[in-house]
Amino acid sequence: MELGEPLGLESGATLPGVRLAYETWGRRAPDGSNAVLVLHALTGDSHAAGPAGPGHPSAGWWDALIGPGRALDTDRWFVVAPNVLGGCQGSTGPSSRRPDGTHWGGDFPYLTIRDQVAAEAQLADALGIGRWAAVIGGSMGGMRALEWAVSRPERTGSLLVLAAPSASSAEQIAWGSTQIAAIRSDPGWRGGGYHDAPPGSGPHQGLGLARRIAHVTYRSEPELAARFGRRAQPGELPSLGGRYQVESYLDHHAAKLVRRFDAGSYVVLTEAMNAHDVGRGRGGVARALRRADMPALIAGIDSDRLYPPAQQAETAALLPGADGLRIVESPYGHDGFLIETDQVGSLVRELLPPPLPAPPNR
Repeated sequence: MELGEPLGLESGATLPGVRLAYETWGRRAPDGSNAVLVLHALTGDSHAAGPAGPGHPSAGWWDALIGPGRALDTDRWFVVAPNVLGGCQGSTGPSSRRPDGTHWGGDFPYLTIRDQVAAEAQLADALGIGRWAAVIGGSMGGMRALEWAVSRPERTGSLLVLAAPSASSAEQIAWGSTQIAAIRSDPGWRGGGYHDAPPGSGPHQGLGLARRIAHVTYRSEPELAARFGRRAQPGELPSLGGRYQVESYLDHHAAKLVRRFDAGSYVVLTEAMNAHDVGRGRGGVARALRRADMPALIAGIDSDRLYPPAQQAETAALLPGADGLRIVESPYGHDGFLIETDQVGSLVRELLPPPLPAPPNR
């Protein structure tokens, strides 16, 4: 959807001609009161539910949670999942064309989580949704969900944040910056201006390396040890230049991402995650979170080494509407918010309980 108005950014720049792709499930109530906003992680997109199809090589990333009778019951809720501003699955990003017809490339402006939420608010306006019944997200989506609650509490009926902090830590910025450096050091990066280069000449090696680094932080050490140990890839000998199984696993995920994601978007979105801080310019995190007084559930993954539960515990302790940290138990590390759909579904049902049955006729 074309949002129409130019978007003023936190940096002072203006982004013209903003477009946000989105998918919906269920039917919107006439007053929009049954709308739920679902926000994706770094390399996710608007395809939160449904089968694989053109542009979406896999089924929806939360397919088990969205649909009739599921936690986000589409017989009751109107679920909206936008592709984030800066992304590459239909929303305006570095691979998009400027008004003059050229690709944005490396000239795409610096974005923050707040800018992305401002674009999502314009989308909500266009859809006629004045207030979300709930805003739900994990990882980068959790950052945006928390920003919705702090910057627009009157439009956030309730909140579920999974595996995301109130502000990115030094270590998290370091991990993100390392991935950005891997992409920018690829000769194919061309200062971000590779979109008009011959096919196959983009920064694919750098993007693959960034994904390998990231994927290690997404999983837990015990899981990798149990799943792969020091075993060699079948038919390969590490002592003769072959790979260990864990190396093959990382190669596989790198190749998958390179086929479907734009390196420029990866850089822009990672920079936005590094900048995430709900307390910036608001008197600090504690003061900012006091604005968000809606019912809230804050959950961490017990094995998450990227966004450890202690960060979510701090958020839960400071949010007026939260009643303590919820823990999702998983051996899979940070990716548990995508994998442990039964536990996440229980949290969604707690946040959005089914309506009480009608009293019997007398």
